[in-house]
Amino acid sequence: QVQLVESGGGLVQAGGSLRLSCAASGRTIRTYAMGWFRQTPGKEREFVALSNWTSMSTSYADSVKGRFTISRDNAKNTVYLQMSSLKPEDTAVYYCNAVRLGDDYWGQGTQVTVSS
Repeated sequence: QVQLVESGGGLVQAGGSLRLSCAASGRTIRTYAMGWFRQTPGKEREFVALSNWTSMSTSYADSVKGRFTISRDNAKNTVYLQMSSLKPEDTAVYYCNAVRLGDDYWGQGTQVTVSS
């Protein structure tokens, strides 16, 4: 079992920055693909960013490319999402995800609100 706890959300003005953290416990995340997703009321959860453990490559949704950066510190068992140039449409609950070979874990989410 992997437990994921997100933190770092909050209220920020458009154009500002936030860094989200996802602290994992229970198992090392070294062999997990780690991702960030977000969800707004009435909409499906959508992909934001992924850190793939196999090649340590990253991928991003087009809507955040160039503004968000995912990184991981395996020694701290933590994944980060650095968000810059935030827009009101980035407002959502952000969730951390850990997945590998049938294992799929989610955190409880952290609210990000971007005011215009």
